[in-house]
Amino acid sequence: MSSLTTSTSSEQTRTRRRLFDGGLALIVVLWAVLLPFGLFRLYATDEVQYFAYLRSLYFDHDLDFANEYAHFAAIGQQNGDPAVYNALLRPNPADPPLNPETGRYRNVAPIGSAILWSPFYVAADGLVRLGMLSGPADGYSPAYITAVCIASAFYTLLGLVLSYRLARRWVGAWAATIATLTVWLASPLVFYTYVQMPWSHGASFAMVAAFITVWLGPPRQQPLRSRHAQLAWGRWLALGVIGGLMVLTREQLGLFLLLPAGESLLAYWDLGRARDWAALRRLLAQHVAFVAVFALSLTPQLLVYQALYGRPRPSGTVSGKLNLISYHFFDTLFDLRRGAFLWSPILLLGLVGLAWLWRRDRWLAALLLVGFLAQTYINGAFGSTWHLRGSFGFRRLIECTPIFIIGLAVLIERLRWPRVAVAALALLFVLWNGGLVVQATVSNTQIRHDGLVWSTMLHDQMAAPKRAWNKLDQLLFNRCELVKNCGGSQ
Repeated sequence: MSSLTTSTSSEQTRTRRRLFDGGLALIVVLWAVLLPFGLFRLYATDEVQYFAYLRSLYFDHDLDFANEYAHFAAIGQQNGDPAVYNALLRPNPADPPLNPETGRYRNVAPIGSAILWSPFYVAADGLVRLGMLSGPADGYSPAYITAVCIASAFYTLLGLVLSYRLARRWVGAWAATIATLTVWLASPLVFYTYVQMPWSHGASFAMVAAFITVWLGPPRQQPLRSRHAQLAWGRWLALGVIGGLMVLTREQLGLFLLLPAGESLLAYWDLGRARDWAALRRLLAQHVAFVAVFALSLTPQLLVYQALYGRPRPSGTVSGKLNLISYHFFDTLFDLRRGAFLWSPILLLGLVGLAWLWRRDRWLAALLLVGFLAQTYINGAFGSTWHLRGSFGFRRLIECTPIFIIGLAVLIERLRWPRVAVAALALLFVLWNGGLVVQATVSNTQIRHDGLVWSTMLHDQMAAPKRAWNKLDQLLFNRCELVKNCGGSQ
């Protein structure tokens, strides 16, 4: 009886430990603690385009963005920032913003973020109409802007949670926690979590993390190739839906489809060699279903293209920038002013960690590397905008965050350094990125246009804490002053 009681107690203890994950709790708590310091405002051109879908469809029931663009352009011009007007409304004979066939303004942002933000936006509208939130029920007031900002931050949190759980497949809680927090806080992701909130990166990061999670399925010890891509029907269908949402948030994320595609090619090869025709036919049927669901999930974007441009394809404003050859592939990573690995060295360490994952599951490590290289390649193929001038760091690689977290977690676990040393090194990476955030907001916003200026970098980084302290009142009580265009809520 005593042994039975002890066994039951031990099982209950293990169950409680599984239900309560200290690392996961720390990530959630830190996200929540930092959230009140976010810049709950909307002012940049890209932000306006993401938001315009929501406001126009929900309030005007159309895709005519003239009033939305005019609203934010007027705010910008009142604050000495004509960027929204210049990009979205100013007449340009070479690339007119108003499509002559449809009579509608273009919107080069995909619709996925608006779809994912919509529950928060609709909830805010309901609370405004009930008098529980202040401001007019016009879709523009601070309650609505704050709602989409919180939505974006929420999806970042979801991406972090899923990435942490992915890392836990191969490492313990300590390594997964440090890796998740460090990649988040020492990369551009933290900037787009709290500073430029209503961008697509939070939602797209979450969708990529969800896509990889569903693709890998429940944690198993067997290597990727040994399962022969035998996912259940439900997971293939879910993968189609999530893959569609992933592409709807940022079109280039469709390249992550290379991960299940690569595994499937290996499966076809192995099943063909084994002459297991029944399994091969079942796998083919699953793939047909996946493609059908994925294509159906893209319907909202195709309908948007048709309505805006009179054809079911993107605006030439975007496609015209893309080359077949990635001339700036290496610049994307190593350019002295804009390179991703120089802005955020922690990303390089995360990539190095895939070498140790290779020893445990070489096909998985190879496919994750392919996913990263594909995103790097397509960024380098944007001839005129590869450098992302005006952005903080290399934001087009944010969606590779799950790959970096997995790699860094495996590296930390493999090195077996003292935890104090690992934590201290991680803190240095975070503080370095924090200095860059200060430079990009309160002290030297020119860094976002000029990139890293190494001749003054050490001085600027050392001066960052003092400069932040001198503007503490703005940081705490008037954060809208940190940006030119004081649109939306503070």
